[in-house]
Amino acid sequence: MLDTSARLLRLLSLLQLPRGWTGVELAERLGVSGRTVRTDVQRLRSLGYPVVATRGNIGGYRLGAGADVPPLLLDDDEAVAVAVGLRTATDGAVAGIEEASLRALAKLEQVLPARLRRRVNTLQSYTVPVPGDAGGPSVDTSVLTTLTAVCRDRERLRFDYEDHAGAAAVRTVEPYRLVSWGRRWYLFAWDVERDDWRTFRVDRMRPRVPTGPRFTPRDLPEDVAAYVSSRVSAAAWRYRSQVTVHAPAEVVAARISPAVGTVEPVDEHTCTLHTGADTVETLSVYLGLLGEDFDVTGPPELVTHLRGLAGRYTRATPSPVAP
Repeated sequence: MLDTSARLLRLLSLLQLPRGWTGVELAERLGVSGRTVRTDVQRLRSLGYPVVATRGNIGGYRLGAGADVPPLLLDDDEAVAVAVGLRTATDGAVAGIEEASLRALAKLEQVLPARLRRRVNTLQSYTVPVPGDAGGPSVDTSVLTTLTAVCRDRERLRFDYEDHAGAAAVRTVEPYRLVSWGRRWYLFAWDVERDDWRTFRVDRMRPRVPTGPRFTPRDLPEDVAAYVSSRVSAAAWRYRSQVTVHAPAEVVAARISPAVGTVEPVDEHTCTLHTGADTVETLSVYLGLLGEDFDVTGPPELVTHLRGLAGRYTRATPSPVAP
């Protein structure tokens, strides 16, 4: 049997899991009687931990929200995961949390056991990040918290929005999910005025407060992430193109990611690739990676760029020698 201090720490660790525990379950986990569990719960409460108890057939114990953040008890894998996550949070995709992430990481590394600190430092030492896009979008933390709150509370949201063409408008939506994609964040919502699902770049949004009223939730698409990626990939870029590829749709789909575009079959041997990018240079790279013949009719900037590439590649290779 664990001594009292060790048992209290073990009990606190169990209660921090996102579930409820019956007294019988806790007694079995700790190897004590139900009376000892009740006594230990009272000890935790006296130390300021808000342990909530419910009665009935499905009653039990759980750790509630208190005025202060209680000390967290993490196992080895959880501690390493938190440290790695804090390092990742310093990349600037979410504005305003870089310094706080570094402070939290310093506190965590200070109390990590030597074996875990070595794992975290080894990961840092032997991982080489590709420098981020300094001009990439960043999202204010307050905007993210506002959006997650209205998604949770099912409240309508009005916001100022600037689309990819620079046109400004006020939109009214029923918000459902936030989707993170690399450095970009998107709000997936039901557009009240257009009576359809829409996706919005969060870095282009300025929410208006107060929010509301509450709305009755609708049935979501089966896979929200896939729904968003299929529309963002070809719709949110400066340059967009529909390319006829002389290969079966399943072959082309296997060679590109949803971030590049979506594929629609034309017949058994041909498909259409809907793709887009911020530059025609990036678009030409996507097409070069297909490894198949294709036809491009637009946009004009892409056609001009591909003709220039064709001439450059021709000049870069020697002419065949006649036999």
